[in-house]
Amino acid sequence: MRAVVCAKEVLDPDAVNNYALEGRLVIGEDGKTLTQTTIPRLMNAYDEQAIEAVLRLRDAGVDVKLTVVAVGGRGVDMLKHALSLGADEVVHVPASAPLDCFATATVIAAYVRKSGGADLILCGRQASDDDQGVVPGLLAEFLDMPVVTVARAIAFAGGVLRVTRATPDGDEIVEVSGPAIVTVSNELGTPRYPTMQAKLKARKATPAEMTIEALGLTAATLAAKVELVKQFVPTVRSGCEFIDGSGPAEVAGKLIERLRQDGVL
Repeated sequence: MRAVVCAKEVLDPDAVNNYALEGRLVIGEDGKTLTQTTIPRLMNAYDEQAIEAVLRLRDAGVDVKLTVVAVGGRGVDMLKHALSLGADEVVHVPASAPLDCFATATVIAAYVRKSGGADLILCGRQASDDDQGVVPGLLAEFLDMPVVTVARAIAFAGGVLRVTRATPDGDEIVEVSGPAIVTVSNELGTPRYPTMQAKLKARKATPAEMTIEALGLTAATLAAKVELVKQFVPTVRSGCEFIDGSGPAEVAGKLIERLRQDGVL
């Protein structure tokens, strides 16, 4: 089996949140980009869990070759991290300008076709920077594959993928014959840590590079269909009100009355 994991480089969401809470997150004059240049970049956490899902298939005895592909961004350090986790091959497709979700899916679909196809394509359920989760559905459309979303576990037996989905109503188990696309959610659990030996080996590796031109794509093909118009930092408000009373019953009564006044009850 050949599994392709789509990985995206994002700003460290914890660092972004800390800047925002401290009031130091600043949008540039263009109204679209951050002025901070010291925020670390790393692999989108959901994508790292997608890699972990493939590694667990391998642990279960499935003969699987793992390729991790990244489009745009800097990508090299992130892909070396993927190698240290256990990827067999990492590929970077550079882009001279940011690509929207349609263009990104177009590039990944072209890469999958150019590289001989895939039995399984995994993506994180969404990216931590824009939280859209659009690319997997577009990939399914472009490659004419079924897509199963928000997976918390994946198993493979008898040529059939058995995917456990995390839904608001509880777990849902579906079976799908490959090739297929699966999006992985954080319910999968914490990804493994690479060993020091694997990290040192990966540090010396050079990710393969595939240009957009080599994929047969043109600027017109990748023209943006979705435009970022504006970003802004919302005002963070916090407040806490204590309800006093002579005992639990009185406090509960005051709380219910307050909720009624606020229209909650």
